Amino acid sequence: MLRMTKTQRLILTSILLTVFLASCQPQPAPAGPNLALTQAFQTAVAQISQPTQTPAPSNTPIPTATIPLTPPVLPAAYVSPLLDALDTPRTYISDTCQYLKSKWDPNNAAPGTIVMTIMFHSITKGRAESSNQITSDDFKKLMNDLHDMGFQAINMTQMVDFMYNNAKIPQRSVLLIVDDRHFAEYFNDHFRPFYEQWGWPVVNAYIAKDERPDLWAENAALSNEGWVDYQAHGFIHNINITNASTDDFINGEMGGAITSFQKYLNKTPIAYIWPGGSFSARAVQIGRQLGYKLGFTVNPRGPVMFNWVPQADNDPAPYALSEGPVNDPLMTLPRYWDTDARSHLDTVRQIGTDAAAYAEQNKAAELEYYDIVCAPALGALPAANP
Repeated sequence: MLRMTKTQRLILTSILLTVFLASCQPQPAPAGPNLALTQAFQTAVAQISQPTQTPAPSNTPIPTATIPLTPPVLPAAYVSPLLDALDTPRTYISDTCQYLKSKWDPNNAAPGTIVMTIMFHSITKGRAESSNQITSDDFKKLMNDLHDMGFQAINMTQMVDFMYNNAKIPQRSVLLIVDDRHFAEYFNDHFRPFYEQWGWPVVNAYIAKDERPDLWAENAALSNEGWVDYQAHGFIHNINITNASTDDFINGEMGGAITSFQKYLNKTPIAYIWPGGSFSARAVQIGRQLGYKLGFTVNPRGPVMFNWVPQADNDPAPYALSEGPVNDPLMTLPRYWDTDARSHLDTVRQIGTDAAAYAEQNKAAELEYYDIVCAPALGALPAANP
């Protein structure tokens, strides 16, 4: 038996009353006895007998689980077969993401940008009489060959910015470092013509002993012109720093140079050119504490690139101290000797070219790694400046 609620009974009564009143009205043609009443009753019963429909709850979408992306394996550092067997390129940036960001920032130096550092001592207008001398004619040939092969000279500030941040410099750069004190005539005779012709600066590793104010004054005048860049080459200079050197002696050599530079040149040196090429792990630590950014040996191991410095762990040559045990490539950078540099120009160019090709070969993997691992914290790589 159909059970109706009170509301349903009221609806049914209302419908039947309406039908009853309608049946009392004149009809054009009767459809049969009580047909209208029967149809209305059946419709009403059908409507109220339907079970109350409860709206189906809307389904809340279930989030799809995010599958973490797997970063690719990064390639090993570029190794050149053109380096000596004892010399292995060392990296010095431990933060992979910071390295990749600096490397692939389109506003920075392109991969394969290379720096050849060359050491000069004495340029003679006559015949060379020692291993530290190069004739004026050979010097000019070296400079012209560098220019013809696409090299451009940079100063020490550019070198620091490049080695630390991959700042843009010429893709083939040369850093010309003259060791020891010289009169202004030396630079005017040999280096000024190339500055005036090509805008090439030169670095002077100056012995900073507090004496000869006249010599300081000559060099201060060149420093003020902006194209001779003075950096530290010891204080006493003629006593090398070794593993046996005391902290007092090291501070006197490296810190004393800073004091003299500030006094006579009104600048603070950012690079230390090790006198005699002699250094120690302790001296490197003290040099860092004093604020030096780069250090240079006399070891002709090869050119350098961003986060790439050739070093040796065990070199039997008597003059070439091994840099590996010091574990600070930036403070033990190599230098070619002026008398031998011309023979290495093609090698340096080829290393840069090969390194650029190696970087391009691995670019997609390194950029994918950066997007997955680094970009969430460091952001996307910058766009190229117009």
